[in-house]
Amino acid sequence: MKAIEEYVRSIPDFPKKGILFRDLTSVLQDADGLALAIDSMQACLKDVDVDVIVGAESRGFLLGMPIAYNLHKAFVPVRKPGKLPCEVLSQSYSLEYGEASIEIHKDAIKPGQKVVLIDDLIATGGTAKAAVKLIEALGGEVVKLLFLIELPDLKGREVLRGYDVDSIICYEGE
Repeated sequence: MKAIEEYVRSIPDFPKKGILFRDLTSVLQDADGLALAIDSMQACLKDVDVDVIVGAESRGFLLGMPIAYNLHKAFVPVRKPGKLPCEVLSQSYSLEYGEASIEIHKDAIKPGQKVVLIDDLIATGGTAKAAVKLIEALGGEVVKLLFLIELPDLKGREVLRGYDVDSIICYEGE
């Protein structure tokens, strides 16, 4: 079996010039790549006491859902505005190439629940920090943030200082 990095396709100038996009779809469309990604991420949770897996839209759903299923834990989606049908909390944040906001159902996390946030990529940390704020506003305790890919030069870990942050692949200098 190949290393997980070998399944990730890099696309220059997407979504805009100067950005090297790390494409998760090339991992997902290969059965071995998908299994390796899920198994590698899940292994990072073997000693973590967790009640709920939260996945950030949309690629966090693809990685978080099978992990939640395998661990027999609840899964909570954090979504773009207007996608959740019940009462929501909303949080705005900055991306490496723009502005955005995310939402969570107000009843998705119960006070005191231990939460792992899963997403495909940590770059500037904006999406993850916004999700953490939502989880904590509902009384959840973020016990780990887990990413398949990390771009350390964009300093996302600094934004998430004080939290347990882990990633499977690290692309330095990009």
